[in-house]
Amino acid sequence: MLEAMRIEFQKMHGLGNDFIVFDAPPAPAAGDLTPARFTALADRHTGIGFDQALMLEPPRAQGSRAYYRIFNADGSEVEQCGNGVRCVAALLYARDPSAGREFLLDSPGGRIGARVREDGLVSVDMGVPNFVPDSLPFTASGESHVYALNVNGREIDIGAVSMGNPHAVLQVPDIDAAPVERLGPAIEHHARFPKRTNVGFMQIVDRGHIRLRVYERGAGETRACGTGACAAVAVGRRHGLLDEKVEVSLKGGKVMVSWAGGAAHLWLTGPVARVFSGTIEI
Repeated sequence: MLEAMRIEFQKMHGLGNDFIVFDAPPAPAAGDLTPARFTALADRHTGIGFDQALMLEPPRAQGSRAYYRIFNADGSEVEQCGNGVRCVAALLYARDPSAGREFLLDSPGGRIGARVREDGLVSVDMGVPNFVPDSLPFTASGESHVYALNVNGREIDIGAVSMGNPHAVLQVPDIDAAPVERLGPAIEHHARFPKRTNVGFMQIVDRGHIRLRVYERGAGETRACGTGACAAVAVGRRHGLLDEKVEVSLKGGKVMVSWAGGAAHLWLTGPVARVFSGTIEI
């Protein structure tokens, strides 16, 4: 009879967008971390409860501190997670402060630069927003600032951008009244997004401040979404509606997004917290 393996995890969050972060177990135990297993662990009544699980592996590229993989609450593996990588960066710095406050990380969504600031906030370089439809992927005849999407017989204007993962962004007059629960899943599963998409509902307060709700692919509406904040600012900047530095207010708190536009890299900055540590048995 095989002996069960215990894995230590850290429960962390960025503005209430919550995660478990853990080191990948050796083979063959890693094979027991199936989509069904992640779904069970994500259950907030019978499991640990989280929006995403982040699994740390040895670096795959020279100069990187680690490679991380992301699993949604529904068990699906995805490409990128802005608040999640900020938690990973904070954890790796806490494990070995002597390695420095700035380092590189790798993920399925690409290489990320991280900076753990002395004030406790964590900044990550999310790369250059990619508006090419195939990068999401999104089915379109060509690249455009605005796309008309037919949702349940009604046309809705969206912006579409990849932040290493796919995002649709809608501008709304008031996020409190936005039909997130109705439109979120309909757009997430829309046929023009063959790998599904995250859906952001953006209210522009002024050129330096937006309010945002995000219906995340594979997780539903979350209290915050780092890549969603980046995507909303990128779309707003492209439309000429926002300045280079934007405060993004989410249900769980505030982050700052900085993007000069064009080929400049976009930075996401905000707080993270470690809630508790524990073990799971596989």
